[in-house]
Amino acid sequence: MSFTSVHRRAWLSERDCDLAEFRALVERTTGLADYPYASAVERGVLVYDSDRLRRADDHRGVQAELVRALTDGPGIVVFQGAFPDPEVVDRLSAVFDALIAEQRASGAAAGDHFAKPGANDRVWNALEKAARHDPDAFADYYANDVLALVSTAWLGPGYQVTSQVNVVNPGGAAQSAHRDYHLGILSNEAAAAYPAHVHALSPVLTLQGAVAHCDMPVESGPTLYLPYSQTYEPGYLAWRLPGFREYFEAHHVQLPLAKGDAAFFNPALFHAAGTNRSAAIRRMANLLQVSSAFGRAMETVDRKAVANAVYPVLLKRLREGADETWAANVIAASAEGYPFPTNLDSDPPVDGMAPPSQADVVRRALRETWTPESLRDELRAGAERRQS
Repeated sequence: MSFTSVHRRAWLSERDCDLAEFRALVERTTGLADYPYASAVERGVLVYDSDRLRRADDHRGVQAELVRALTDGPGIVVFQGAFPDPEVVDRLSAVFDALIAEQRASGAAAGDHFAKPGANDRVWNALEKAARHDPDAFADYYANDVLALVSTAWLGPGYQVTSQVNVVNPGGAAQSAHRDYHLGILSNEAAAAYPAHVHALSPVLTLQGAVAHCDMPVESGPTLYLPYSQTYEPGYLAWRLPGFREYFEAHHVQLPLAKGDAAFFNPALFHAAGTNRSAAIRRMANLLQVSSAFGRAMETVDRKAVANAVYPVLLKRLREGADETWAANVIAASAEGYPFPTNLDSDPPVDGMAPPSQADVVRRALRETWTPESLRDELRAGAERRQS
């Protein structure tokens, strides 16, 4: 995502979404000569031979090329043979199968941000669950050098890995086209409240990836991508619009993957899991979301305690005639306004793609004139739901 455009517009809206402008950005070719470490270009997507990268002497040069590919290039890179030992993949697949079986036996059903609930087998926080279930398999898997190479290239050191297992069963329908975390999971109204420079910043705080845990021919529904769509500045507001969705459906690309291959992409890339049209392939992918070390505040604050302390004042002042803007400013400074990170097993999305934040709970309490004790109980329960 280029930062050069943020000086043109301080704020973005759906009115800025122009399909002709979008097409001019995405309808381009990818030249292999521009990416000397790549081995091939397939349907505009850069494909890398992982063994070749491992032998490369210029480690920083490889990373610089990957950054360019993810920023101004097609926005997606595929690493063939990222996990060269199939046993390493199979051992973690067995762990994932065990976790899915445990989840089914418990009667739990994992929701999905962008697909019909129950259509897929989804394991949230598979990173922690896998480590607890089989730490040896976990260690051998996450020692992977390609994962470290691309994560460090995009985010620098100190990154944090999270993992969600997604199994799309035969007949499982495609996801809707979307962008990803952070702004990609907000409503258009909420995303438009953030200034344009935050729209440019969001993609560089996260790297999305997927490791194929089985061979994924096209009929099994590997991820659909629209190369270069990450370069479109108002894209976080465009992906829900009918014209853009229709364009994605008509122009996306889809590449088969072999077990052990990995795809990493800019989270602003328009993408969606495909329909599994196969008769017998359980398409298993380990979806990796790698986050920047800088997405955190300097100080630890017990915002639950702060919100509980100021809530009686908010109630009293509103009864005395204080306006809602005054209260909103106090809430913004005291309660946690963003619902993540959370435990999506026990704190699933409600009426959208995100669970309520502390600030949402405080606003509801004020609307419904809860007692301070009721708010304290609900904030405590919310904190417990967010624990892994």
